[in-house]
Amino acid sequence: MNPPNIGTPVLDGHDIASFNLQWYRQQIAIVTQQPTLFATTVFENIRFGLIGTQHENSPPSVVESLVFDATKKANCFEFVSALPKGFYTDVGERGSLLSGGQKQRIAIARAIIRNPKVLLLDEATSALDAQAERLVQAALDVAGKGRTTITISHRLSTITAADNIVVMSHGRVVEQGTHNELLERRSVYYELVDKQRMSTERDIGPGEEKSTFDADTEFPDSKHEGNESNIHAYQMKQDLVTEGREANFDGKAHDHRYSLWELMKFVANFNKQETFTMLWGLLFSVITGAGNPTQAVFYGKTISALSQPPNMYDKLRHDVNFWSLMYLMLGGTAFLGWGASGLCFAYCSERLIHRARDSSFRAMLHQDIFMFDKSGLSAGSLTAALSTDATNLAGMSGVTLGSIFIVLTTLAAGVAVSIAIGWKLGLVCTATIPIVLTCGLVRLKILGEIAQQSKAAYAASATYACEASSAIKTVASLNLESHVQKEYHNILETQRKKSVVSTLKSSTFYAASQSANFLCIALAFWYGGSLIIYEGYSMVQFFIAYAAVIAGAFSAGAIFSFAPDMSKSRQAAQDIKTLLSRPVTIDARQETGEQLPKMDGSLEMRNIYFRYPSRPERMVLNGLSLSVQTGQYIGLVGASGCGKSTVISLLERFFDPEAGQVLVDGKDISKLNVKSYRSHLALVSQEPTLYQGTIRENIILGTNDEDVSEERVIQACKDANIYDFVISLPDGFSTVIGARGGMLSGGQQQRIAIARALLRNPRILLLDEATSALDSESEKVVQDALNAAAQGRTTVAVAHRISTVQKADCIYVLHEGNVVERGTHQDLMELGGRYFELVKLQGLDKV
Repeated sequence: MNPPNIGTPVLDGHDIASFNLQWYRQQIAIVTQQPTLFATTVFENIRFGLIGTQHENSPPSVVESLVFDATKKANCFEFVSALPKGFYTDVGERGSLLSGGQKQRIAIARAIIRNPKVLLLDEATSALDAQAERLVQAALDVAGKGRTTITISHRLSTITAADNIVVMSHGRVVEQGTHNELLERRSVYYELVDKQRMSTERDIGPGEEKSTFDADTEFPDSKHEGNESNIHAYQMKQDLVTEGREANFDGKAHDHRYSLWELMKFVANFNKQETFTMLWGLLFSVITGAGNPTQAVFYGKTISALSQPPNMYDKLRHDVNFWSLMYLMLGGTAFLGWGASGLCFAYCSERLIHRARDSSFRAMLHQDIFMFDKSGLSAGSLTAALSTDATNLAGMSGVTLGSIFIVLTTLAAGVAVSIAIGWKLGLVCTATIPIVLTCGLVRLKILGEIAQQSKAAYAASATYACEASSAIKTVASLNLESHVQKEYHNILETQRKKSVVSTLKSSTFYAASQSANFLCIALAFWYGGSLIIYEGYSMVQFFIAYAAVIAGAFSAGAIFSFAPDMSKSRQAAQDIKTLLSRPVTIDARQETGEQLPKMDGSLEMRNIYFRYPSRPERMVLNGLSLSVQTGQYIGLVGASGCGKSTVISLLERFFDPEAGQVLVDGKDISKLNVKSYRSHLALVSQEPTLYQGTIRENIILGTNDEDVSEERVIQACKDANIYDFVISLPDGFSTVIGARGGMLSGGQQQRIAIARALLRNPRILLLDEATSALDSESEKVVQDALNAAAQGRTTVAVAHRISTVQKADCIYVLHEGNVVERGTHQDLMELGGRYFELVKLQGLDKV
């Protein structure tokens, strides 16, 4: 990925820079600390590991067998099979529909299926619970036989069997040897091991029977004996709410197509503040539109002047000079009219685009969380929508609207002048205009359909490109560059093929509307000649009526040259209005709900039932109940997918339960003002989210205070054990960390996120695997800081590492969406149940 500044990485005695890059990467598989999955099925994500190998083009049955075998080795076959569509279930953008542990296991399966010569594991089991970690680690140990394996690990229990353990500090090797050799030295490695050991009040003797229960899956079967009646009762109560939420998720409640009049009123509402400017623009458009009919009169008079005999040269010269001067004045008026109209409408258009884009972004930020599980609301498609929809909206305003108004004025004035000068010729020629309008309307409809298809297709391509570029390291490590290019080409090619027929139809009707103009010309000359011969029409009458009608007919055709802008604008208005009109059940913008200026911090969850809208057939929480007293520190432990992170999501009120209540200080949080409630909470999640900008900017996002003192920022960094690292950087707190914090390591990102949470000074601190990315030394320091920070505030910590919650006031053990054990570390160890088994699985050998 990066060349060294000094030194040479060597493989089999050869400088790796001398190898063909694609061939070299085919020999290597890597599983990173934060695995990247692509927005496709589980099967495809694992199959990507075969790209560039001998099995890339193997028969489907062989590929399927390899995928199944890899998932079994990675301990994910059972949970994948339990998904709604099994191996063909979409995982969402970046695997968002799966838990962290499930994503990690799929990434491990993707690595195993490559059958690489070198296996690189960068915290490959960091997101797994104790049981799954032990099983996956055993599989990795088997997979590592016969190949070189390099493991980066913070959990030292995963490398005790390594042939050689290299201990590093500040970029240098300080120790190396086997586990036992390093323990005997009682140096750096010994201290790291000692920091990770848990105090076990009940010793685990060598004769203890090994745990026999299996790791749970993310989606346990909800049909358990004994709770069926409870499920039935709450379902009867919640049917209407659930159906409405699922309809909202599916988009079925928002398929309404707005009329053109509704959309025009909607767009006009964005320009309310520019009403005066719009009126001036329309006035200048009327003046400009009257130019063509006026020119028709000048044209007829000029033809008449030029038709005078040579013996009347002086009169001819005088008349021609006069009408030429009139043309000059008309040109000046048109220049001012077009310029003023364009200026007014361009200003209105810019204000429209700004407000539409701002409103759309605000609406996106305040959508219900579950809406972002939809494939149509990926980062790429939302970015494309923000970029194009607001711009396309200008087709119903701005310069386009001014031009259309000019055309309509020209059409109306032209018809009026032609009828006034020669009503017979005017009426006959005007009768052909509906033909032009009909052709144009049909074309407008076809273009609208094309715009809708193109929007969907190009949103898909934008999503794919955004996903591939944001996961470029994964793409490179899997040698997927050619595959990604081919897939992107296929998406564009599919859209091109679909658009050919529609484009031909549109072009046909546009050609018909343009050729109808020449029909008007032919009819005008034929019938005009007849009127001159038989009705006594003068040349002036004929040319004025002819020029006025032809100008009107050409204007009618010109209306539909704006059809592409109008059709795109209508589709954009439809999409933006749908977005802004979508009901939001949990909206932080709303002023409704009880304000909470102060919070004590007691929490209670009563008989909670919950399932994700994206997976309505699977129950995640089954009647879960727990309580937390003010200032208590509680831990949530259990197998991957048992509902621990879901509890955090409900406490943050990202979702509302389908049945049951979440209470804070005895008040139902659904009755509280969302913004006020969340201001008392801080969350540090398993995969920290940082933003493009400096370290300081990312940290101060944790508070709403406009003026944050430097002392508070520094103290938060010290508490999170990141201060020394920050000041060691050349630019200190002003260091730019790149997109998603990409310039920092996983542990550094996590500590920045912890500092951001501590700066918030919350009454309730939520930790979802907050120290999972830290090494033993940093984890110990940060855990001590978090323990200190927890004093005087309520803390709920989700943990796979039992050592991080062993000092908690109360530990809840979750299984299949319910609490099966609770108590202190000592109480649960004496109980000898599931918690005891988890501790036994994570324990290191005694020194």
